[in-house]
Amino acid sequence: MADPDIIYSEADVLALLDGLLAPRGSDWWDGFYATRTKPCPFFVDTPDESLAAWVDDGTIRPGRALDLGCGNGRNAIFLARRGFSVDAVDHSRTAVDWATERARDAGVAVQWQCRSVFDGMGPDGAYDLVYDSGCFHHLAPHRRRTYVDLVAAALKPGGCFGLTCFRPEGGSGFTDHEVYERRSLGGGLGYTEERLRAIWSQGLQVAQVRQMRRPEPGSGLFGEDFLWALLAHKPR
Repeated sequence: MADPDIIYSEADVLALLDGLLAPRGSDWWDGFYATRTKPCPFFVDTPDESLAAWVDDGTIRPGRALDLGCGNGRNAIFLARRGFSVDAVDHSRTAVDWATERARDAGVAVQWQCRSVFDGMGPDGAYDLVYDSGCFHHLAPHRRRTYVDLVAAALKPGGCFGLTCFRPEGGSGFTDHEVYERRSLGGGLGYTEERLRAIWSQGLQVAQVRQMRRPEPGSGLFGEDFLWALLAHKPR
């Protein structure tokens, strides 16, 4: 439809709902990542303890990986060091520039991409691993199903999906209805185990949901107990 005031297609509805929420586009995230020394828990150079554990015990084996919402690249760089071929995506140019510098200093190759995850995740069945540390809980409810479908499509049969996201006490506490009433995600949505399992069981087989562990200082790992660690597989 040519008239922008007419809501006709599913895309029109999604755009309308996007417009109801406080914007957090690339400019907002560029500002978020602009000060690298601010006291943000994940502004570190260490990988998620859950991801490291799954790689160390052979649950996730080296292959082609996609890191969604890669931030400063800490998990992508870890995977590249462990023999993965890594593509990494973030909406923020500032974050991607930071990650690129860190990969150069580490001497590893990662294919960095500055774009929205909704612009596509590559050819269907391209990845052995799709990993998300902190992207999913910043997605609005009306974008959730599309995201799950994109992740499932990107994975090879038998491929793994790893997720780190807010537990209820880590997120805003808003229900889906309150997101639209307040026109905000409140800094990110918290999920119960039951909701996570229900959402990610659409197209994937959830193998594990556990509370993230807070590692000992000097361990070389990242973890916070207000986060979940979820592992799922695409059926063969």
